[in-house]
Amino acid sequence: MIRLPVAFSATLAACALLAVPAAASGFPVTVQSCDREVTFESAPARAVSNDVNLTEMMLALGLSDRMVGYTGVSGWKTLDERLRDGVAELPELSPEYPTKEVLLGADADFYFAGWNYGMRVGGEVTPDSLAQFGISVYELTESCIHVMEKAKASMGDVYADLINLGRIFGKEEDAQALVAGYEAELADFTASLPALGNPVDVFVYDSGEDKPFTAGRYAIPTALIEAAGGVNIMDDVASSWVEIGWEPVIERNPDVVVIVNYGAVTAEQKIDFMKSNPAFKDIPAVAEDRFVVLEYVEATPGPRNIEAIKRLAAAFRS
Repeated sequence: MIRLPVAFSATLAACALLAVPAAASGFPVTVQSCDREVTFESAPARAVSNDVNLTEMMLALGLSDRMVGYTGVSGWKTLDERLRDGVAELPELSPEYPTKEVLLGADADFYFAGWNYGMRVGGEVTPDSLAQFGISVYELTESCIHVMEKAKASMGDVYADLINLGRIFGKEEDAQALVAGYEAELADFTASLPALGNPVDVFVYDSGEDKPFTAGRYAIPTALIEAAGGVNIMDDVASSWVEIGWEPVIERNPDVVVIVNYGAVTAEQKIDFMKSNPAFKDIPAVAEDRFVVLEYVEATPGPRNIEAIKRLAAAFRS
């Protein structure tokens, strides 16, 4: 967006008081987006978000009136009734990742996405490729590992995104209040949890039969599992969401398997696959039928992460 030029005429000077509300809104603002600093001269008015969890962040901040649509939900079968109600008046512009043409066709001025959440490194839709069309991009913090070094995943990643979105849209106080509420809720919950003798070893099963797709050190399930009293057995895998082999899963003997539910293969089918495969019969989680299902929107960064932590904590203590 372009800042209006400063005027020095007597006429505009006499009307200077009219500019006070705009100045009070806090613009321009600069936020950190992965390894970039992005400055906004005013709040976006025609925003697009990609994926169900990023869209829910926008809705949690009451930003639907600043949006022209969303992308990347129905193609992955992640839409649920709670999101459907929130975006009832908004169109889905693309069922999967949008092209530049989709965003330009919507006259978007802002794109909230992440690496492998609507953008691919080296792909046609990136912050650089969209900048030439006047579309600003804010990148999901969890996904920054694809373009820079960062600390392991934490709830702080989610909180940072909400605060930054609040600043970008001139709703920082609302964002601060929302995050403070999440922090207090999580602190109260974890303080009330019965202690575990030892951390529970947990494997995250997203998809795949020949090779499983799972969450490594930089994916948000690592933070959710730790908050609930467990350890991600793939915590030493220096990646985010990643494909691995089954051998380390068998060797590390998880006590619980977290199933991420989305897509064409149901959670029940994923569980049946693990229970019917002789190679997994001695894994404690399989032998004791200790599976816990998280919806995609709960297992990716967003407002439902605390619900996910509560469900995990209950499963770890059952």
